[in-house]
Amino acid sequence: MDHLTPRYTQLIGSGMATFSKDDDDLNVRRLIIGMTLSFTLFVYMLESYLSYRQRCTYKLTSFPKELELAVGNIDAEEEERRGKRDTGGGGTEVNSEKKLGDEVYAKKGEEEEENNTATSTTDTLDRSSPLLPQLRSKFLNAQSYGLDRVNFSLISSSYSTIEGITFVLLGYMPYVWDMSCRVGKMRGLGYDERTDEIKISLIFMLLTTILGMITGLPFELYSTFRIEKRHGFNKTTIGLFITDKVKGLLLGAFLGGPFVALLLKIIKWGGERFYIYVWGFTFVFSLFMMTLYPVVIMPMFNTYEALPPGELKDRIYALADKLHFPLTKLFVMDGSKRSSHSNAFMFGFFKNKRIVLFDTLLKQVHDDEILAILGHELGHWKMGHTVTNFVISQLYTGAAFYAFSLCYNSHELYRAFGFDDDTRTVPTIIALLLFFGTVWEPIDKVISYGMTVHSRKCEFEADEFSSRLGMGRTLRSGLCKIHLENLGAMCPDPWYSAYHYSHPPLVERLSAMMRLDEEEKKTL
Repeated sequence: MDHLTPRYTQLIGSGMATFSKDDDDLNVRRLIIGMTLSFTLFVYMLESYLSYRQRCTYKLTSFPKELELAVGNIDAEEEERRGKRDTGGGGTEVNSEKKLGDEVYAKKGEEEEENNTATSTTDTLDRSSPLLPQLRSKFLNAQSYGLDRVNFSLISSSYSTIEGITFVLLGYMPYVWDMSCRVGKMRGLGYDERTDEIKISLIFMLLTTILGMITGLPFELYSTFRIEKRHGFNKTTIGLFITDKVKGLLLGAFLGGPFVALLLKIIKWGGERFYIYVWGFTFVFSLFMMTLYPVVIMPMFNTYEALPPGELKDRIYALADKLHFPLTKLFVMDGSKRSSHSNAFMFGFFKNKRIVLFDTLLKQVHDDEILAILGHELGHWKMGHTVTNFVISQLYTGAAFYAFSLCYNSHELYRAFGFDDDTRTVPTIIALLLFFGTVWEPIDKVISYGMTVHSRKCEFEADEFSSRLGMGRTLRSGLCKIHLENLGAMCPDPWYSAYHYSHPPLVERLSAMMRLDEEEKKTL
């Protein structure tokens, strides 16, 4: 059990004799360390097991039957619609040449799957051809991409777990804090731990941020320039990557530094009920960041241009008017500068709402499908999901800081992790980090899973909202095209997806919308 005490503590670092082996609270300290490390290992083993299950699904070479049925129905609906259009709305004939071409395309997809030959991920999506043969032809690409990502996550999570355990056992946190105190005492600064705790806390945060960036950099580089590039997604250059890093550090210094300083000041000033004032502060800061981030910070990394005048713009504004959504601006973002992944989102308060479309999305789907996707996003707004999630996040913050106030004076916790010099006050930043990294961590895992379940429920409801606007067919085809272009998982493990996916798997969303269509047909 001796190894369950940090190698470095404040007493050891100061040259003073540390506690003896028969110290009364020694077993308590070891118990705290043991429980913390046990939970860390439990989470690691659970998530590794789920990743292993997902890894097995990525090795499958047969196209999933459920997805084949769902997407096949989408193609059949599209062929029926085209047939009615080609015959003036009264017949079901399909142009024989077009039908023959689709059959040849489907045959080609089947042959590629049988031969286990993956096509290039840079192939351009044919937005007018049937979806099923295209999904079949990209199936092995998606499997390969997913396998690379899950293998990478297993390695990176293993490293993170080993690093975290090693840091605890070595006494990383008290060592870096003492180093921060020495840096603060250097000529030109002259900070004292007792009177300048907040300033030294900022030095501590800077040192830990730099170290975290250094240890995480190899993984970021490999993910961006190896995995994403190998599968045709990465558009980021080394220069752009470095620029983004520098901008991120500067933003962290100019925004994160004052936030941490004010947070610590409020905790010191607020007395026994400081959590109330902290809650109010974080609420105001959240509103501030929700306003500042899309308007000031995001344009520092991407270019936003107004969607050019045309039919698509008119139709989007018409949809917004129909739903009484106060749309004021409509942007296109150059997401293709960094990646070929696509997205769309909305932001803004009250009567000043804005919608952003990735330029990659405009190239991947038809206008009708963009309208259906926006119908889904507006469904989140119309059904109050955005407000609900914000309220939940604020309640979570309030509960977390209230729990922290109950543990704020838990000296056993701080001694266990190496802050054992009773002549020195435990820094508030250390108390926060130890609380959220130990006591609150199991609670956070449970709440995070609950939020994942809630998010999936909201996605189903937004899909239903868009479908009831009469855009179910185009939403389904749009989702398939985005999934195809992003090489999303086509046969995810149910346990893995339930734990990790904030959005339901594609086949579940398609099946739910198809059931909704069938129910509506029965009522007609």
